Amino acid sequence: MDTIVPEALLRRLDVPGPRYTSYPTADRFGEAFGPAEYRQALRQRAEGSTVGGTPPLSLYIHIPFCESVCYYCACNKIITKHHERSTEYLDALEAEIAMHVAELGKGQTVSQLHFGGGSPTFLTDEEIARLMNTLRDAFKVVAGAEISIEVDPRTATPERLRSLAAVGFNRISFGIQDFDPEVQEAVHRVQSYDSVRDLVIAARANGFESINADLIYGLPKQTPESFARTIQQIAELRPDRIALYAYAHLPTRFKPQRRILAEDLPKGEERIKMLGGAIAGFIAAGYTYIGMDHFALPGDALSAARRQGRLHRNFQGYSTQPDCDLIALGVSSIGRMGATYSQNAKTLPEYYESIAKGEFPIVRGLALTRDDLLRQAVIMAIMCQGRVEYESIELSHMIKFRDYFAAEIEDLKPFAEGGLVEVNDDSIQITALGWYYVRGVAAVFDKHLRASGNRERFSRII
Repeated sequence: MDTIVPEALLRRLDVPGPRYTSYPTADRFGEAFGPAEYRQALRQRAEGSTVGGTPPLSLYIHIPFCESVCYYCACNKIITKHHERSTEYLDALEAEIAMHVAELGKGQTVSQLHFGGGSPTFLTDEEIARLMNTLRDAFKVVAGAEISIEVDPRTATPERLRSLAAVGFNRISFGIQDFDPEVQEAVHRVQSYDSVRDLVIAARANGFESINADLIYGLPKQTPESFARTIQQIAELRPDRIALYAYAHLPTRFKPQRRILAEDLPKGEERIKMLGGAIAGFIAAGYTYIGMDHFALPGDALSAARRQGRLHRNFQGYSTQPDCDLIALGVSSIGRMGATYSQNAKTLPEYYESIAKGEFPIVRGLALTRDDLLRQAVIMAIMCQGRVEYESIELSHMIKFRDYFAAEIEDLKPFAEGGLVEVNDDSIQITALGWYYVRGVAAVFDKHLRASGNRERFSRII
């Protein structure tokens, strides 16, 4: 599994493609799916729970506020130093939670809960405790649930981590991106190695079960040599998981990126060297490559799930939790309910207006077709297990795999010739080398992408 990828192959595979945290991807959502359709999806879940029970829920809570802007950021965020703005936002979140309870009933079980942003630690300890108490009152958070939070190391302290652990968080993710001072200045995100090290030590001391570090390659002023130093420093910190993302420079879409000078960005060859060096460095440090930019220590639950074929994928990325309904709370959040996807309003005024009217703040979404569900199953099998068993798909979806996907199987031939996949009479198997291009293999089965041929809206696979 842990194969070092030749740079020549990485160059050949360097094309844009979806990350497949969902299928269909979010660009397929439309305004025809709104609050009424979402309410119907909730009621269908509620009816199912009274008949034969339903799997536990996953909850995502988006906290959009940040004290300062990071120039590379493409997230939905609001830059402000006015912390009093969080009071109105918490009031709206509590109203949105109450709407869900009204439809689903109180005490729906939850096995996964994640605070993202923005910077969730923009909230005070008291505000986080207030929100957690509201969630625990509305839902039944089961024993052993994964309760995670994204933390900005610049604004966190060991004392804050103690408070987070005290209210139930057991997983933590630090947005590090790069340790090089020149790169940090170029992206307006300065944080020292020593301060991050102290936070990692504090997270372990406070019993966090899994510590994740986010990194980005392809940032301005980065070089293969400077990024190799960051890789070494991260390996010394020994986080349980590492997410390694490629920077996508899209200044026409994301205003903060206009402050990044294009001439400061590393060239394609340098990006390839960064990725190849990172893969080699983390594998040499004892990490397992999970798939698509993610690494984990062999003893981490994500590595165990990968070995045992229990890996899953949702809007937060790879997960040990089975695919389940996801309630997304807060501005711009994307959720899943039954065979539907939905997204909340992207601006605070729109979000607040819907909440004030007692309406779900859904502005777009999608009800999946039979073909969508079929292709979703195939793509997630590729992304998570690296293998598609024809018989399993045929029994679940009442098709003949080789007939239904004849064109796709034909399109896999170049991948097979390149040693990335094995196309057999009864299955498709991703090779060890193919895991580094798993997004590209999955894209072969993306009907919407095949129809449009437009990949440029997505980040580059390499």
